[in-house]
Amino acid sequence: MRAYRQFASVYDRLMEDMPYPDWLGFMRQCWERYGIPKSVADLGCGTGSLSIPLARSGFQVYGIDLSADMLTVARSKWEESPREALMPGRGSIRWLQQDMREWELPEPVDACVSFCDCLNYLTEPDDVESALQATWRGLKEGGVFLFDVHAPLQLQRYAEEQPFTLDERDIAYIWTSDYDAQRREIEHQLTIFARTERPGEALFHRIEEVHIQRAYDPEWLTAALKRAGFSRIETFADFQLKSPEADSERLFFAAVK
Repeated sequence: MRAYRQFASVYDRLMEDMPYPDWLGFMRQCWERYGIPKSVADLGCGTGSLSIPLARSGFQVYGIDLSADMLTVARSKWEESPREALMPGRGSIRWLQQDMREWELPEPVDACVSFCDCLNYLTEPDDVESALQATWRGLKEGGVFLFDVHAPLQLQRYAEEQPFTLDERDIAYIWTSDYDAQRREIEHQLTIFARTERPGEALFHRIEEVHIQRAYDPEWLTAALKRAGFSRIETFADFQLKSPEADSERLFFAAVK
């Protein structure tokens, strides 16, 4: 699960090259296909890098994450530009610390999204099933659930290509991985050195993180969505409304309640 602890303080710096505009674009494509929502739950919202632009576009957003530290960063980002509160068409965000396996809101929403491979952090099939069931309950009739996961081969690729390193003036990391082929599970070990400025000196503090992800067959995920009650289930790949191929890296699912 995504605890992230000290990682929250450097998360945005490490994730600044992530394709957030592509996720937002994929949402728009899907919502044009299934219906434009007014209210959206963002499961595993992290520091709000998708929740905030959605709210700026006028949606009523619920940012849900297990990590209180990540939500603190997200809330700060949302509140740091008070002039935006006066912009016409601005939506709203309510930040909630909840487990995606049992999340709930005061009332159902029109849409739910969970991107950046959040479901891969659920390493037991029963936990995935619980998250899908909670999402079905949290949606209005006709509501759509959009999410992505790593394709099973992508975790293998990470293991084959590791270690990964970064060495920049303000931050550095060493990232290694161990892959369990039987479980299709990968353990990422990250050692991060983040620069801390103090008057007259520059120090680096060390952050140790372990993140475990598991890959699931797309056929199994489709069956699990059906068991949860979803219909009109479609599978896409790599931010496009196209069918997955053998070399697809990221699988996208759309499912309607």
